[in-house]
Amino acid sequence: MSTRTNIPGESPYEPIIGFSRAVRIGNHVYVAGTGPVGCDDAEVAEQTDQCLTIIAAALKEAGSSIEHVYRTRIYLTQCNDWEAVGRIHGKFFSITRPAATMVVVSGLLNPTWKVQIEADAFIPD
Repeated sequence: MSTRTNIPGESPYEPIIGFSRAVRIGNHVYVAGTGPVGCDDAEVAEQTDQCLTIIAAALKEAGSSIEHVYRTRIYLTQCNDWEAVGRIHGKFFSITRPAATMVVVSGLLNPTWKVQIEADAFIPD
């Protein structure tokens, strides 16, 4: 039977909504939709970098790393931002190239956020 471990983050929304930054089950880590906390008013490239930096920290705490991400989901509020977001995503994942999806949404929890990212990773044996 796999053990479940919740990995808390710094989001002010975690206790309100009742979620964890990440959940580790066995050798898999599922990182929740991660907004650019701390870079709320930044340009989309900086927001994307912040999202992925937060994700990398959660993965490390769970015993994994950004190199072991096999799936990402990217939510954009503006279709025109896809290239800037994609370039930062590519900076983090140029070698591993996870399965990735970009979706345009009408808005995110914080109206100043332009991007939010989820990630799934494994922990090597």
